[in-house]
Amino acid sequence: MTPKDSASVSTLLRQRLVEAIHAQGGWLSFDRFMAMALYEPGLGYYARDSRQFGAMPASGSDFVTAPELSPLFGAALAAQLCEALTLCDSGDVLEFGAGSGALAEVLLDELGAQCQRYAIVELSGALRERQRQRLARFGDRVRWFDRLPERFSGVVVGNEVLDAMPVQLLHFDGDAWFERGVVMQGEQVEQGRAFAWADRATALRPPLANAAFAPGTVTEIHPQAEAFIRTLADVLQRGAAFFIDYGFPEAEYYHPQRTGGTLMCHRAHLVDADPLIDVGDKDITAHVNFSGIALAAQATGLDVCGYTSQAHFLFNCGLAAKLEAAAGRARAPAPKHVGQKQLGVGLKVKTL
Repeated sequence: MTPKDSASVSTLLRQRLVEAIHAQGGWLSFDRFMAMALYEPGLGYYARDSRQFGAMPASGSDFVTAPELSPLFGAALAAQLCEALTLCDSGDVLEFGAGSGALAEVLLDELGAQCQRYAIVELSGALRERQRQRLARFGDRVRWFDRLPERFSGVVVGNEVLDAMPVQLLHFDGDAWFERGVVMQGEQVEQGRAFAWADRATALRPPLANAAFAPGTVTEIHPQAEAFIRTLADVLQRGAAFFIDYGFPEAEYYHPQRTGGTLMCHRAHLVDADPLIDVGDKDITAHVNFSGIALAAQATGLDVCGYTSQAHFLFNCGLAAKLEAAAGRARAPAPKHVGQKQLGVGLKVKTL
């Protein structure tokens, strides 16, 4: 997509957001704003034909993920998936939000014949097409879906998926909680700044609502991610689910000193904290409250079998040995990123 095309698409997206704000009486909840900014068909950040993933800004990308950085990430993860597939007596893998297809490619190579079917749930048509091209050599072993299947047995993988799910924003003024949403700031939608923050009284609270939050605190809650986990639990008949993402346990996520929350944006490998400008031209993300994810999983029948740092997980999966065996180019970037994320594992076993 050329810069001119991107500017035109961004203007159309802002116009669509303006329409949504007017339709909601002048105030749009942030989770709805974030959903449109990222996923509005043909216009949102992940729904347009632009390159998000890459190691360097010169590629036109905005950020890098571990599978893009080195195949060693997928190779180590495959060791755990191999064990899980054996234990659940399945040859099926289901990946959510496969990005460029880099992780799927490595997992398919590493698992070989043990992975008989690899399903990808991908909402973005542009990303799905890139994945098709990258994974074409695997033929009909790979299938795509735009929603969860009704039933699934096997292994589920989600790398940096939960942090891309829309969040609701809450603001504490020292006396009361408010939900933070988006309103219009003038009518110049062709300009970069068309939106502003506005708060509404709400009954919503963070999970640790009685904690000593400082006045002015802004934080996130994750009803959509937790609802996704509950839906997945209903679908998963027998198997295991692995989610790798940036996040914290609840007590750390809602620590009184974390007054600004975790919401951030990525563009050209730079980070900013203002999702209301350059809408559609950059990623919007928030860290994951893994305690909330675990509780949602347990409430609907999943057993939480593990939660650890990505570093511990990958080294326990044999990353050190793989580093020793890897060529220099593949080895060089791996140690820089293994400690930045957390991994949660859920398991569900049913008699079929």
